[in-house]
Amino acid sequence: MQMSISSFNHTLEKSNAWLKELSDAGPFNSYEEAYTALRSVLHCLRDRLLVDQAVHLASEMPMLIRGMYYEGWKPAATPHKERTKEDFIESVRNCLRNATNRLEPEETTKAVLHFLNKKISDGEISHVKAELPQDILTLWQ
Repeated sequence: MQMSISSFNHTLEKSNAWLKELSDAGPFNSYEEAYTALRSVLHCLRDRLLVDQAVHLASEMPMLIRGMYYEGWKPAATPHKERTKEDFIESVRNCLRNATNRLEPEETTKAVLHFLNKKISDGEISHVKAELPQDILTLWQ
């Protein structure tokens, strides 16, 4: 029993570290805003990837963040057909609108994608980028 408690404690610590790092690096006033931003952008990114690639990306996340990433996912409905930067930003805006009106969608998206560059392996980031249209990649600096 102690081993599974240890696993939960580890993922909680690692997930909090991710949120602290994102909060410190991005345009966020709190961990809650960092969480909202991460969740919104990850959901929009996930929904534009083929199922196998979405799963590979999730495998590099802490278990708690991975659970948030999968929340509400409908794999049979992905990838979404919208493929422009404007469509992506509008999707992020819609996700953010449910939680906050303060965050600017394009700035938030860029901050989260930059953060993912640091947390996810270069190989996995390359695979994700290979599935996205060039227009959306302009957000990923």
